[in-house]
Amino acid sequence: MGTEKAIVVDKLTKAFGPFKAVDNISFEVEKSEIFGFLGPNGAGKSTTIRMLNGLLLPTSGRGRVGGFDIVQQSEQIKHHIGYMSQRFSLYEDLTAEENLTFFGGIYGLSATTLKERVEEVLSLVGLLERRREPTRNLALGLRQRLALASAILHEPPILFLDEPTSGVDPISRRNFWDLIYDMAERGITILVTTHYMEEAEFCDRLVLIYQGRLIAQGTPRDLKGTVPEQIIAIYPDRLGEALDLLRQLPEVAEAAVFGDGIHVATAHAVEAKAAAQQALAAHGIVVSRIQSVEPSLEDAFISLIQRAGGS
Repeated sequence: MGTEKAIVVDKLTKAFGPFKAVDNISFEVEKSEIFGFLGPNGAGKSTTIRMLNGLLLPTSGRGRVGGFDIVQQSEQIKHHIGYMSQRFSLYEDLTAEENLTFFGGIYGLSATTLKERVEEVLSLVGLLERRREPTRNLALGLRQRLALASAILHEPPILFLDEPTSGVDPISRRNFWDLIYDMAERGITILVTTHYMEEAEFCDRLVLIYQGRLIAQGTPRDLKGTVPEQIIAIYPDRLGEALDLLRQLPEVAEAAVFGDGIHVATAHAVEAKAAAQQALAAHGIVVSRIQSVEPSLEDAFISLIQRAGGS
């Protein structure tokens, strides 16, 4: 493949009747890159992945994965990728080791290679000591690790992870991302879909997809730099009531909950701070802290979607 990109997408479109689930998107992914595919539910992320995996034919446009054409060479693509879908696809009655042995057989691994790879991937994901436990007895975070192990069993150079940490606790999510970093260091290209902003920060580069259209792409720092407004962080004691009040102020372009506070986007920070303090005090809402901050990725996400015509 020489210096060819790991993934190339050119004007890819998927229509279901008059509805365009994916609308004319283009991007490229470098080898060994952790590439984030960010967007709300229903934005077209999973549809795009299914086209790239050869599971769904595009309506128009082109794509190459690992140097293979997604329409003409979809079978070759399936042998060169690992895919971890949103739906848990392991057999709960089988042990972790039995699940991997089953999937290794599907991948066509020889008995000797399969034995070695099962040991390697179980060790890599920290499940060697739990190998003989029924999968149903494993906590969700551990089952996600086992699903990852099954996706990399055949040593694919490209890995697709579709919302891989959905539903798991923050510690398990962080541990899973340690595994993703390890995969990238081994030279594996990773395309990961997520709607968690903190996960998007871990990616080398991102694309933001909204209503099927690609509305921004770049590094997390690049995207945060697209926010035209100044951001004020406000920490009131009655969060919901404060949010409603702040959204009504003419000095406020947008307000959204951010952790235990509220981020306010404004073109006039001094005036907005004064107006916010006055309005909140008038309603007896106590503010512990108010300060200007650098835009977060979530601020960028909200700003970009607003400019793309979202609500």
